[in-house]
Amino acid sequence: MLTLNYTYRLYPDASQVAQLNEWLETCRQSYNYALRELKDWIASRKSPTDRCSLESEYIMSADYPFPGYHQQQNNLPKAKKLFPRLAAVPS
Repeated sequence: MLTLNYTYRLYPDASQVAQLNEWLETCRQSYNYALRELKDWIASRKSPTDRCSLESEYIMSADYPFPGYHQQQNNLPKAKKLFPRLAAVPS
């Protein structure tokens, strides 16, 4: 069996390039927000018990759930309703 792959070159015009850059910026910001949420959750749970940290750390409540992939994925439709810029990016 022979498998063929095709490569197509796209040449977007200036308005399409601007739209693609806007979508990439929105995706970058939403990814960084999700990553920061995860890192904050981890940092709030690794405080040493026998001494205080020299740096101030953001402490989340103990009942705040782990911001895993599925929780963040389920929160995305709610965020799209609050922030129309997220809804502008095609899924």
